[in-house]
Amino acid sequence: MRIKTNYYTQIIDLLNELHNSFPTYNLGKHLSTALDGQGDTWGISDKELLYILTKYKTELELDVQHSNDIEDIIRDGMNLNNILEEEDNGESY
Repeated sequence: MRIKTNYYTQIIDLLNELHNSFPTYNLGKHLSTALDGQGDTWGISDKELLYILTKYKTELELDVQHSNDIEDIIRDGMNLNNILEEEDNGESY
């Protein structure tokens, strides 16, 4: 006989998936980020919470880390004078 999972069990499973996929994030960070902007969360049903957490997990999975891009922007900003001088001299960057 197959046991039908309820929303509560699905939420627990989803929280375990989040923990395994993003081990550096603690439970508080997951919940506060997922529930940000939801207003009063006291009356959220299990069904609504599952939807919110599923949406949050999808957003996390689709979010691409751009740490190298940020480092490049900072490095270019520090070398801005050199870049501008090269452009003034007709050199291309």
